[in-house]
Amino acid sequence: MIVSTLPGGATFRIEAEAGRSRAGVFGLTRGEIHTPVFMPVGTLGTVKSLTPDDLRAAGVEIVLGNAYHLYLRPGTDLLEEMGGLHRFMSWDRPILTDSGGFQVFSLARINEIDDEGVTFRSHLDGSLHRFTPELSMEIQAAIGSDIWMAFDECPPGDASPEVARVAVERSLQWLDRCRTRHASLAEERGDGAGLLFPICQGASYPDLRRESLRRTLDAGDWPGIGIGGLSVGETKEVTNRVLDDLEPMLPKDRPRYLMGVGYPDDLLESIRRGVDMFDCVAPTRNGRNGTAFTAEGRINIKAARHAREDRPLDDSCDCPCCIGYSRAYLRHLFRCNELLGLRLLSLHNVRFLVRLTSFARAAILRGDFETWADDWLARYRCGGAPAVTQEVE
Repeated sequence: MIVSTLPGGATFRIEAEAGRSRAGVFGLTRGEIHTPVFMPVGTLGTVKSLTPDDLRAAGVEIVLGNAYHLYLRPGTDLLEEMGGLHRFMSWDRPILTDSGGFQVFSLARINEIDDEGVTFRSHLDGSLHRFTPELSMEIQAAIGSDIWMAFDECPPGDASPEVARVAVERSLQWLDRCRTRHASLAEERGDGAGLLFPICQGASYPDLRRESLRRTLDAGDWPGIGIGGLSVGETKEVTNRVLDDLEPMLPKDRPRYLMGVGYPDDLLESIRRGVDMFDCVAPTRNGRNGTAFTAEGRINIKAARHAREDRPLDDSCDCPCCIGYSRAYLRHLFRCNELLGLRLLSLHNVRFLVRLTSFARAAILRGDFETWADDWLARYRCGGAPAVTQEVE
């Protein structure tokens, strides 16, 4: 067992390993996070259509918010006045905040990037704003999140070596500025600050990825490591290759966070490669559009074949959607544009991923993760995964 006290007073305990996969406990002031862990995305202080009670009942231990969007609405002044995001949204468990760096990539048409920061027009009203590493830290301080991500530049998956190199250099320069402002905010506020995670970039280029990680690790003793710039258009094979390449260099006693990844097969393939933490909008976005993750693979509940199916989405699932409603009824809700449908599927998808990471954790603790994952993935990809009921808290 590896037990580490992290910078910032957190702890990370690795309870078991199976191959490169790890089962750990990440101890934060607001609670323990059992890894591997999936973090639903609450970009604007809400996981769409779900209440905090829904999330707690689904076993969610940590959610993600976004500095860029919360800066625009409701704004940092109001967040501070309301006592931070935890109190504002009635969530008493940990929150991780994305720094806004991904929006530099995803909203590139209305952004201009230079070495000092990003000038952008709001996607809401066209107003002009300036984002810097220092401002990202200040926004995350106002949010009061437990884990802060460094402000970085995320290049597209097909970036040229030259573009990827610029993003690596800029992200490292911005990391130094984030660290300085993070430290000053902790001192100014007197109540500490969230843990600061750096982000490794480098697109799909092995040498750049290794260099980015090496220089990041040389720059400080970090409480965890973010891996960014994946799941942005590259193939799954590229993502897996990058993770295979980086894993031997990653500190074993620190949590590893793969940003923006959240489909069932991607989670298991990444856990296989030593990743501990994940986030993605996939469960709620797919749920709102009528797609459910099930042990039979993904299904489109709007398909005609479900019109008279008097069975749940997933016979092995314990969520309220699967316990209480038939596929026929869920299809009816979507055909009638009833809000209950998208809420139920979103809740199911979140619970499905929380359970899946719990099953993976149980397999690691048993020592048979590789066999279990191979079997689960083979059945899932062929249209049916085994029903597994053992969960580990």
